[in-house]
Amino acid sequence: MHILFQLRKSKINKKGLAPINMRITLDGSRLELSAHRRILPELWDNTLCKAIGTSDESVILNNYLNSLKTKVQRQYNILESLDKEITLEAIRNRLSGNSEKKHTLIEVFNYNNAEVKSKIGIDVTASTHKHYVVALNKIKLFIRYQYHKDDIILDDLNYAFITKFEAYLKTIPFKTKVCSHNTAINHIKKLKKVVNMAIANEWLLNDPFMKYKCSYTKTNRGYLTPSELQTLEEKTFTIPRLQKVLDIFIFCCYTGLSWSDAEKLNTSDIKLGIDGEKWIIIYRKKTDTRSPIPILPQAMAIIEKYKNDPESIAKGRLLPLNSNQRMNGYLKEIQDICEISKRLTMHLARHTFATTVTLANGVPIETVSKMLGHTSIKTTQIYSKVVDSKISDDMKSLKTKIYVKPTKQAM
Repeated sequence: MHILFQLRKSKINKKGLAPINMRITLDGSRLELSAHRRILPELWDNTLCKAIGTSDESVILNNYLNSLKTKVQRQYNILESLDKEITLEAIRNRLSGNSEKKHTLIEVFNYNNAEVKSKIGIDVTASTHKHYVVALNKIKLFIRYQYHKDDIILDDLNYAFITKFEAYLKTIPFKTKVCSHNTAINHIKKLKKVVNMAIANEWLLNDPFMKYKCSYTKTNRGYLTPSELQTLEEKTFTIPRLQKVLDIFIFCCYTGLSWSDAEKLNTSDIKLGIDGEKWIIIYRKKTDTRSPIPILPQAMAIIEKYKNDPESIAKGRLLPLNSNQRMNGYLKEIQDICEISKRLTMHLARHTFATTVTLANGVPIETVSKMLGHTSIKTTQIYSKVVDSKISDDMKSLKTKIYVKPTKQAM
């Protein structure tokens, strides 16, 4: 491809200025486009195809023509990188912005969410789809707040958009509170996934996340201490709904199951393990990872208690779980009544199993990781860092094993 600029002296206007045309030659074919600039013919060098002299007007004009040439070359390179046919018409369309439909962020995000929704029950959970919907709603609010419009084209996405979105999540309250750092990063990671999909579909050429790092801050996972767990186990409620929720919470403390995994449990998930004892063997809903859990007596007692429960039988489930939101609401009541300072949630039960019930009692971290259904032991190591009681017990045991030489008596 060759690009040069020519003066059209036949089109001189009343002021004596001639228009400049840009000629693009590609494989023997030519395309002439207006450069949208005029100049006095005596100030134009026909050989060098540029303005003569070093005056401000000449320098500005020549810089403009060079930038125009660079723009054409860039469109050629883009077509080449996309492995598309390179023609003068394709270059003209790209220069005019009429080459392809301009996709917008909200449009592409909706497309992604529809794809995620279609996979629910196959390799995606309903909660995953819900997270994408929440992230999309946050982005809609941000675009209205920052840009005063309902959508932006993908080409407008850049590093500044991401950093401003992060700041928005952390400073503008949603339902009276702002997002924590890790919650904000979760939303941004959803945006990154959508951006990657747009890049893969060739709807976006530049990656706005190239210089942005989605990094979480380390957090200590809450869990119940042995005394707090004992307090709950010894508590009896006369209100059936609270007692039922407490029993299921304790069941999860002794199995490590999340609400979603406990909710779908049925009798077929209880199998004889390698030791001939009863185990819960499932594939985790979140990661589709096998999770083999020998059933401890405390958990088995709760299974037996509810095996004839009408609600469980009607749902075809092992235990009568309500929605996660309602369960956590009832646990808040239990927390207040039992004067537990920690916020009781269904996920706290899973953390308690990982720490107080297993790791603190010497169960190897590899075993705990398998029972929790983690895809990486690094996830399980988050729990192991907080079990100070286990460190204390191990060191006490070490002290009893170390041989201490008797001191010599003074002569």
